[in-house]
Amino acid sequence: MRTRSLLLVLSLACAAPLAAQGLMGDMHRDVNDVQKKFVDLAKAIPESAYGWRPSAGVRSVGEVFLHVAGENYLIPIAMGKAAPAGSGITSDFASGAAFEARTLTKDQIVTELDASFKHLHQAMALTTDTNLTETIKFFGQDWSRQRAMVLTVTHLHEHLGQTIAYARSNHVVPPWSK
Repeated sequence: MRTRSLLLVLSLACAAPLAAQGLMGDMHRDVNDVQKKFVDLAKAIPESAYGWRPSAGVRSVGEVFLHVAGENYLIPIAMGKAAPAGSGITSDFASGAAFEARTLTKDQIVTELDASFKHLHQAMALTTDTNLTETIKFFGQDWSRQRAMVLTVTHLHEHLGQTIAYARSNHVVPPWSK
């Protein structure tokens, strides 16, 4: 009986704060994990491989990282968080494409990627467990905030998988796999 009580106390002590236990707490934790993996992978891939692409017409390594950063600025617009003025990104998809088309160094891309995740977290804070069913205009369509959050997280994981494949094709082992 004493062991059970001790385990219960330990499990309660290790639980996340109440505010972080809902869906949005889970979303923030997941995005934190994805952010770390993206930034660590972007740093691990040599700059000489940033122009590599698996075939013609497909995004290069650097372009994928810039795409993720651009979407981390574009998607939050629908959530009510404008992109930083310096990004040039507006609700117009062409502004996102222009952002991604810039020629940057590896260090600049890593910096942009990291900054975009900070911006994404600020936008995510506008969605709470209590307003998940609220309807927002998401690229001209009515979506719930929850649906927009699910799309945001799945989009990040899609491109994380892509960059892992790109890294391994360039003989780079993801840092968390070592």
